[in-house]
Amino acid sequence: MSTTATAENTSKDPFEAQHEEARKAAQILQDEQIAVDTATLRLLLTEARTHYGWQDKPVGENTLRELYELAKMGPTSMNQQPMRVLFIQSADAKDRLEPCLMPPNRPKMRTAPVTAIIAYDLNFWEELPRLFPPNPDAQDNFRNNTTAAQVNAFRNGTLQGAYFMIAARAVGLDVGAMSGFDNAKVDEEFFHGTSLKSNFLVNLGYADTSKIFRRLDRLEYDEVCQTL
Repeated sequence: MSTTATAENTSKDPFEAQHEEARKAAQILQDEQIAVDTATLRLLLTEARTHYGWQDKPVGENTLRELYELAKMGPTSMNQQPMRVLFIQSADAKDRLEPCLMPPNRPKMRTAPVTAIIAYDLNFWEELPRLFPPNPDAQDNFRNNTTAAQVNAFRNGTLQGAYFMIAARAVGLDVGAMSGFDNAKVDEEFFHGTSLKSNFLVNLGYADTSKIFRRLDRLEYDEVCQTL
């Protein structure tokens, strides 16, 4: 075998077969022209609500796993996936979380079957060799650049948090997101000595619909959108 032939063989993309499978699958999906039905839109967005009261009905681990398996499929920059989730479910864990919350949010958390702490990992870049193999040097963008790491972790972790809430509704759970808490206290209590930082909280369970209020106004298209 010639030197030239050897160089050509070693330079081939080892994932080319997988790339081709992905392209075929994407083309099939595009050709099917699938659109979300009205019932799904109602469930996920148009009639979905932020909930404040909860039924005394547990949420099983299998449901939480199913939720995550959906949420993880949402895209992030360079496939960074910086979101980390801590599910607060036991009475002891709720006792630890409660002092970190503003008083009005404490009963919401206490009565919810599960409260997810949506966090992000500032050291997400350590996983990039596995998560983003097209660029073997991707880590170098963040290894010694704490500002870039923080910006990317927060942005993409927040994006994943939105996927997380949509996925929760998709598996039949109700959602109540909260930001009224002390992030520093949560980080000290649950993430001390780690590279994780809390972002926001999501109460999960089966809602007591008698606790909701009228839907608040949304801004209209012409108020927020432009085309140049």
